[in-house]
Amino acid sequence: MNSRVKRLALPLGGAIAATSMIGATLVTSANAATAPVRKSAALASSGSAQKIANFWKANGGANLKAAAQFTGDQQVSGKVKLGGGDAKPDGKAGVIAPIGQEKVTPTKVKNVNLPKTIGKVFFTVGDKEYWCSASSVQSKYHNLVATAGHCVFDEGVQNGALDNWVFIPGYYQGKTPWGIYVGKAAYTHYDFAVYEDYDSDYAFVTVYNGITYAGEKAVSKKTFDDWQGYKYGEDVEITKKEYDQLVDEFGKDAPVFVKDSASEKVVPWGTKDAVTATKEVTKDEFDAASKVPATQNFHQAPELTKTEIVDEEYYNKYTGPGYKKIVDSAYTITHYYLAYAVEKTSTLKYYKTVYTIEYYKDAGRLGDNVGGQGFTWNQKVGQPVYVFGYPAAPHPDGDKPFTGVTPKWCYGKTFAAKAAAAFKAEAQIGLKCSMTAGSSGAPWLLKYSSTKRLGYINGVTSLIGDADTNGRIDFSTSPYFDTETYSIYKAAANLWSGSIVAKDGDVITKA
Repeated sequence: MNSRVKRLALPLGGAIAATSMIGATLVTSANAATAPVRKSAALASSGSAQKIANFWKANGGANLKAAAQFTGDQQVSGKVKLGGGDAKPDGKAGVIAPIGQEKVTPTKVKNVNLPKTIGKVFFTVGDKEYWCSASSVQSKYHNLVATAGHCVFDEGVQNGALDNWVFIPGYYQGKTPWGIYVGKAAYTHYDFAVYEDYDSDYAFVTVYNGITYAGEKAVSKKTFDDWQGYKYGEDVEITKKEYDQLVDEFGKDAPVFVKDSASEKVVPWGTKDAVTATKEVTKDEFDAASKVPATQNFHQAPELTKTEIVDEEYYNKYTGPGYKKIVDSAYTITHYYLAYAVEKTSTLKYYKTVYTIEYYKDAGRLGDNVGGQGFTWNQKVGQPVYVFGYPAAPHPDGDKPFTGVTPKWCYGKTFAAKAAAAFKAEAQIGLKCSMTAGSSGAPWLLKYSSTKRLGYINGVTSLIGDADTNGRIDFSTSPYFDTETYSIYKAAANLWSGSIVAKDGDVITKA
C-alpha cells in the first residue's frame, strides 16, 4: 500500500481545523486529487531572524555549546521488521544535480572525504537547546537545508515549528566557520505535521543568508541601548582628570561613577589613628606570638579565644585553623586569635563604562559557501548510500563511542523497512548503521563522490534501533523519497530568502 493512501483514509476535516501550523497547502496527489500533501511553517521574519542569531552567538556561543543531541523518542524499541514494508516508487525516478555539478558526472575514489555541506541544526524546546544533523541541498537560490521532520516540526508547540532554528555548516565547539543561517520557512509532508507519520519524517528549510563576525566598536549609551544585536558594557578605571572632563561634557548623563576603595595597612602598635584588627590563627601561631618582643605587630588576643563542642561528623570534616581535640569523649575545636594595628585609608577610584557593540556581515548564500548536495527520488531500494551525521548519545548498553563533536559515516545497501507501529513507519528504507541519537536528519547520499564531496540526497535519518536486542544500535531508517517528497522539496527549493543584515557597507547597523 502506498504510504500516502493510508493517511487519506482518516477523517481530515477536524485535524485540519485543529492544527496551528502556518500555511497549509493543497496540491494534487497521484492518489487523491484533494489530498493535502504539503505543510509549511514560518520560522522567522527578517526582523526576528537577527534576534535568533544573537541568541546563538552571544557570550562566545554559550548556547551553542550548551546544546545537546535531540533524542525525542526516535529510538525504536520492540520488534522491527527489516527487509519488509511498503517502500517503493510511485512514478519515474528523478535526479537533480548538486550545486556546481549540474553538467558533471561524479567520480569514485577509495577514500571517504566528509562533505562540506553537512552541519548541525540548532533549536530550542522550552528552555533547552538541542541539535540535529543536516545538509545543504541544491535549490534555485542556493538556500535550502534538508533534515528530519522531527528536527523542525512539532504540532504540540505554537506555530507548529521549533523555536530559534538555525543551520551551522561545519559547526565545531562554538565555532561557525561559514556563518549562522537562520531558518525562514520550513516544508514537510502533511502526514508528518498532522499525524506524526514517520514515513514522511523529512523537512526542507529555506535559510537566510549567513552572518559572520565582522568586528566591534565602542558607541554611545544611546546607540548601545537601541542596539538589538549582541552588546556588552565594561567598567574601565580612569584618572580624576578624565572623570571631570566627561562630567563637564555630558553632565548627569556621563557614563562615569566613583568607588570608595578602602584599604588597610598593618602598622606598629601605638601608630597615631591606627585601629585594632583581629584574625584567627592556628594554635602554634598563637603560642609563638607570646614569645616575641612587645614591639611585634601581632599580639595574642586571649579574650577572643573560644572552645566549641561539635558532633563527630563536623569534627571529622573540619579543616580550618582551629585546634581539634577530643576531651572526655567530647569533640572540641578551639579557636585562637591575634590582634594587630592597622591604618585605614580611603581612596577614591574613578571609572567609566565603555559600551561596545558587536557587528556582523552578510556571509552570502549557504550553497555559494559550502555547496549543496543533489536530490533524487523514486530510486530503487537496495542501492548503496553513505550517511553522514553527528551521533552523540550512548548505546542502550551504556557504551559511549561517539561525542557529537565530529561527523561520522555509515555505508551500505538500503533495504525496505517496517520500523515500528508507534511511528506509523510502514514504508521506510533502512541501513545497517551504529550511529546513535544526534544523527537524526543526517543525509543519505546516493552515488557519493569523495573527490567532489557531493552526491544525491536520497533520504534523511529518521529512526534508529537495536534489531538484535544486544544493547547496541545497529540500524537507521529514512523515509522513502517518492514523487510527493519531490513536490515538497520543489516548493521549498524555489523560494527566495535574502539577507537579514541591514547594511551600511556590509555591516549590521540595526536589527
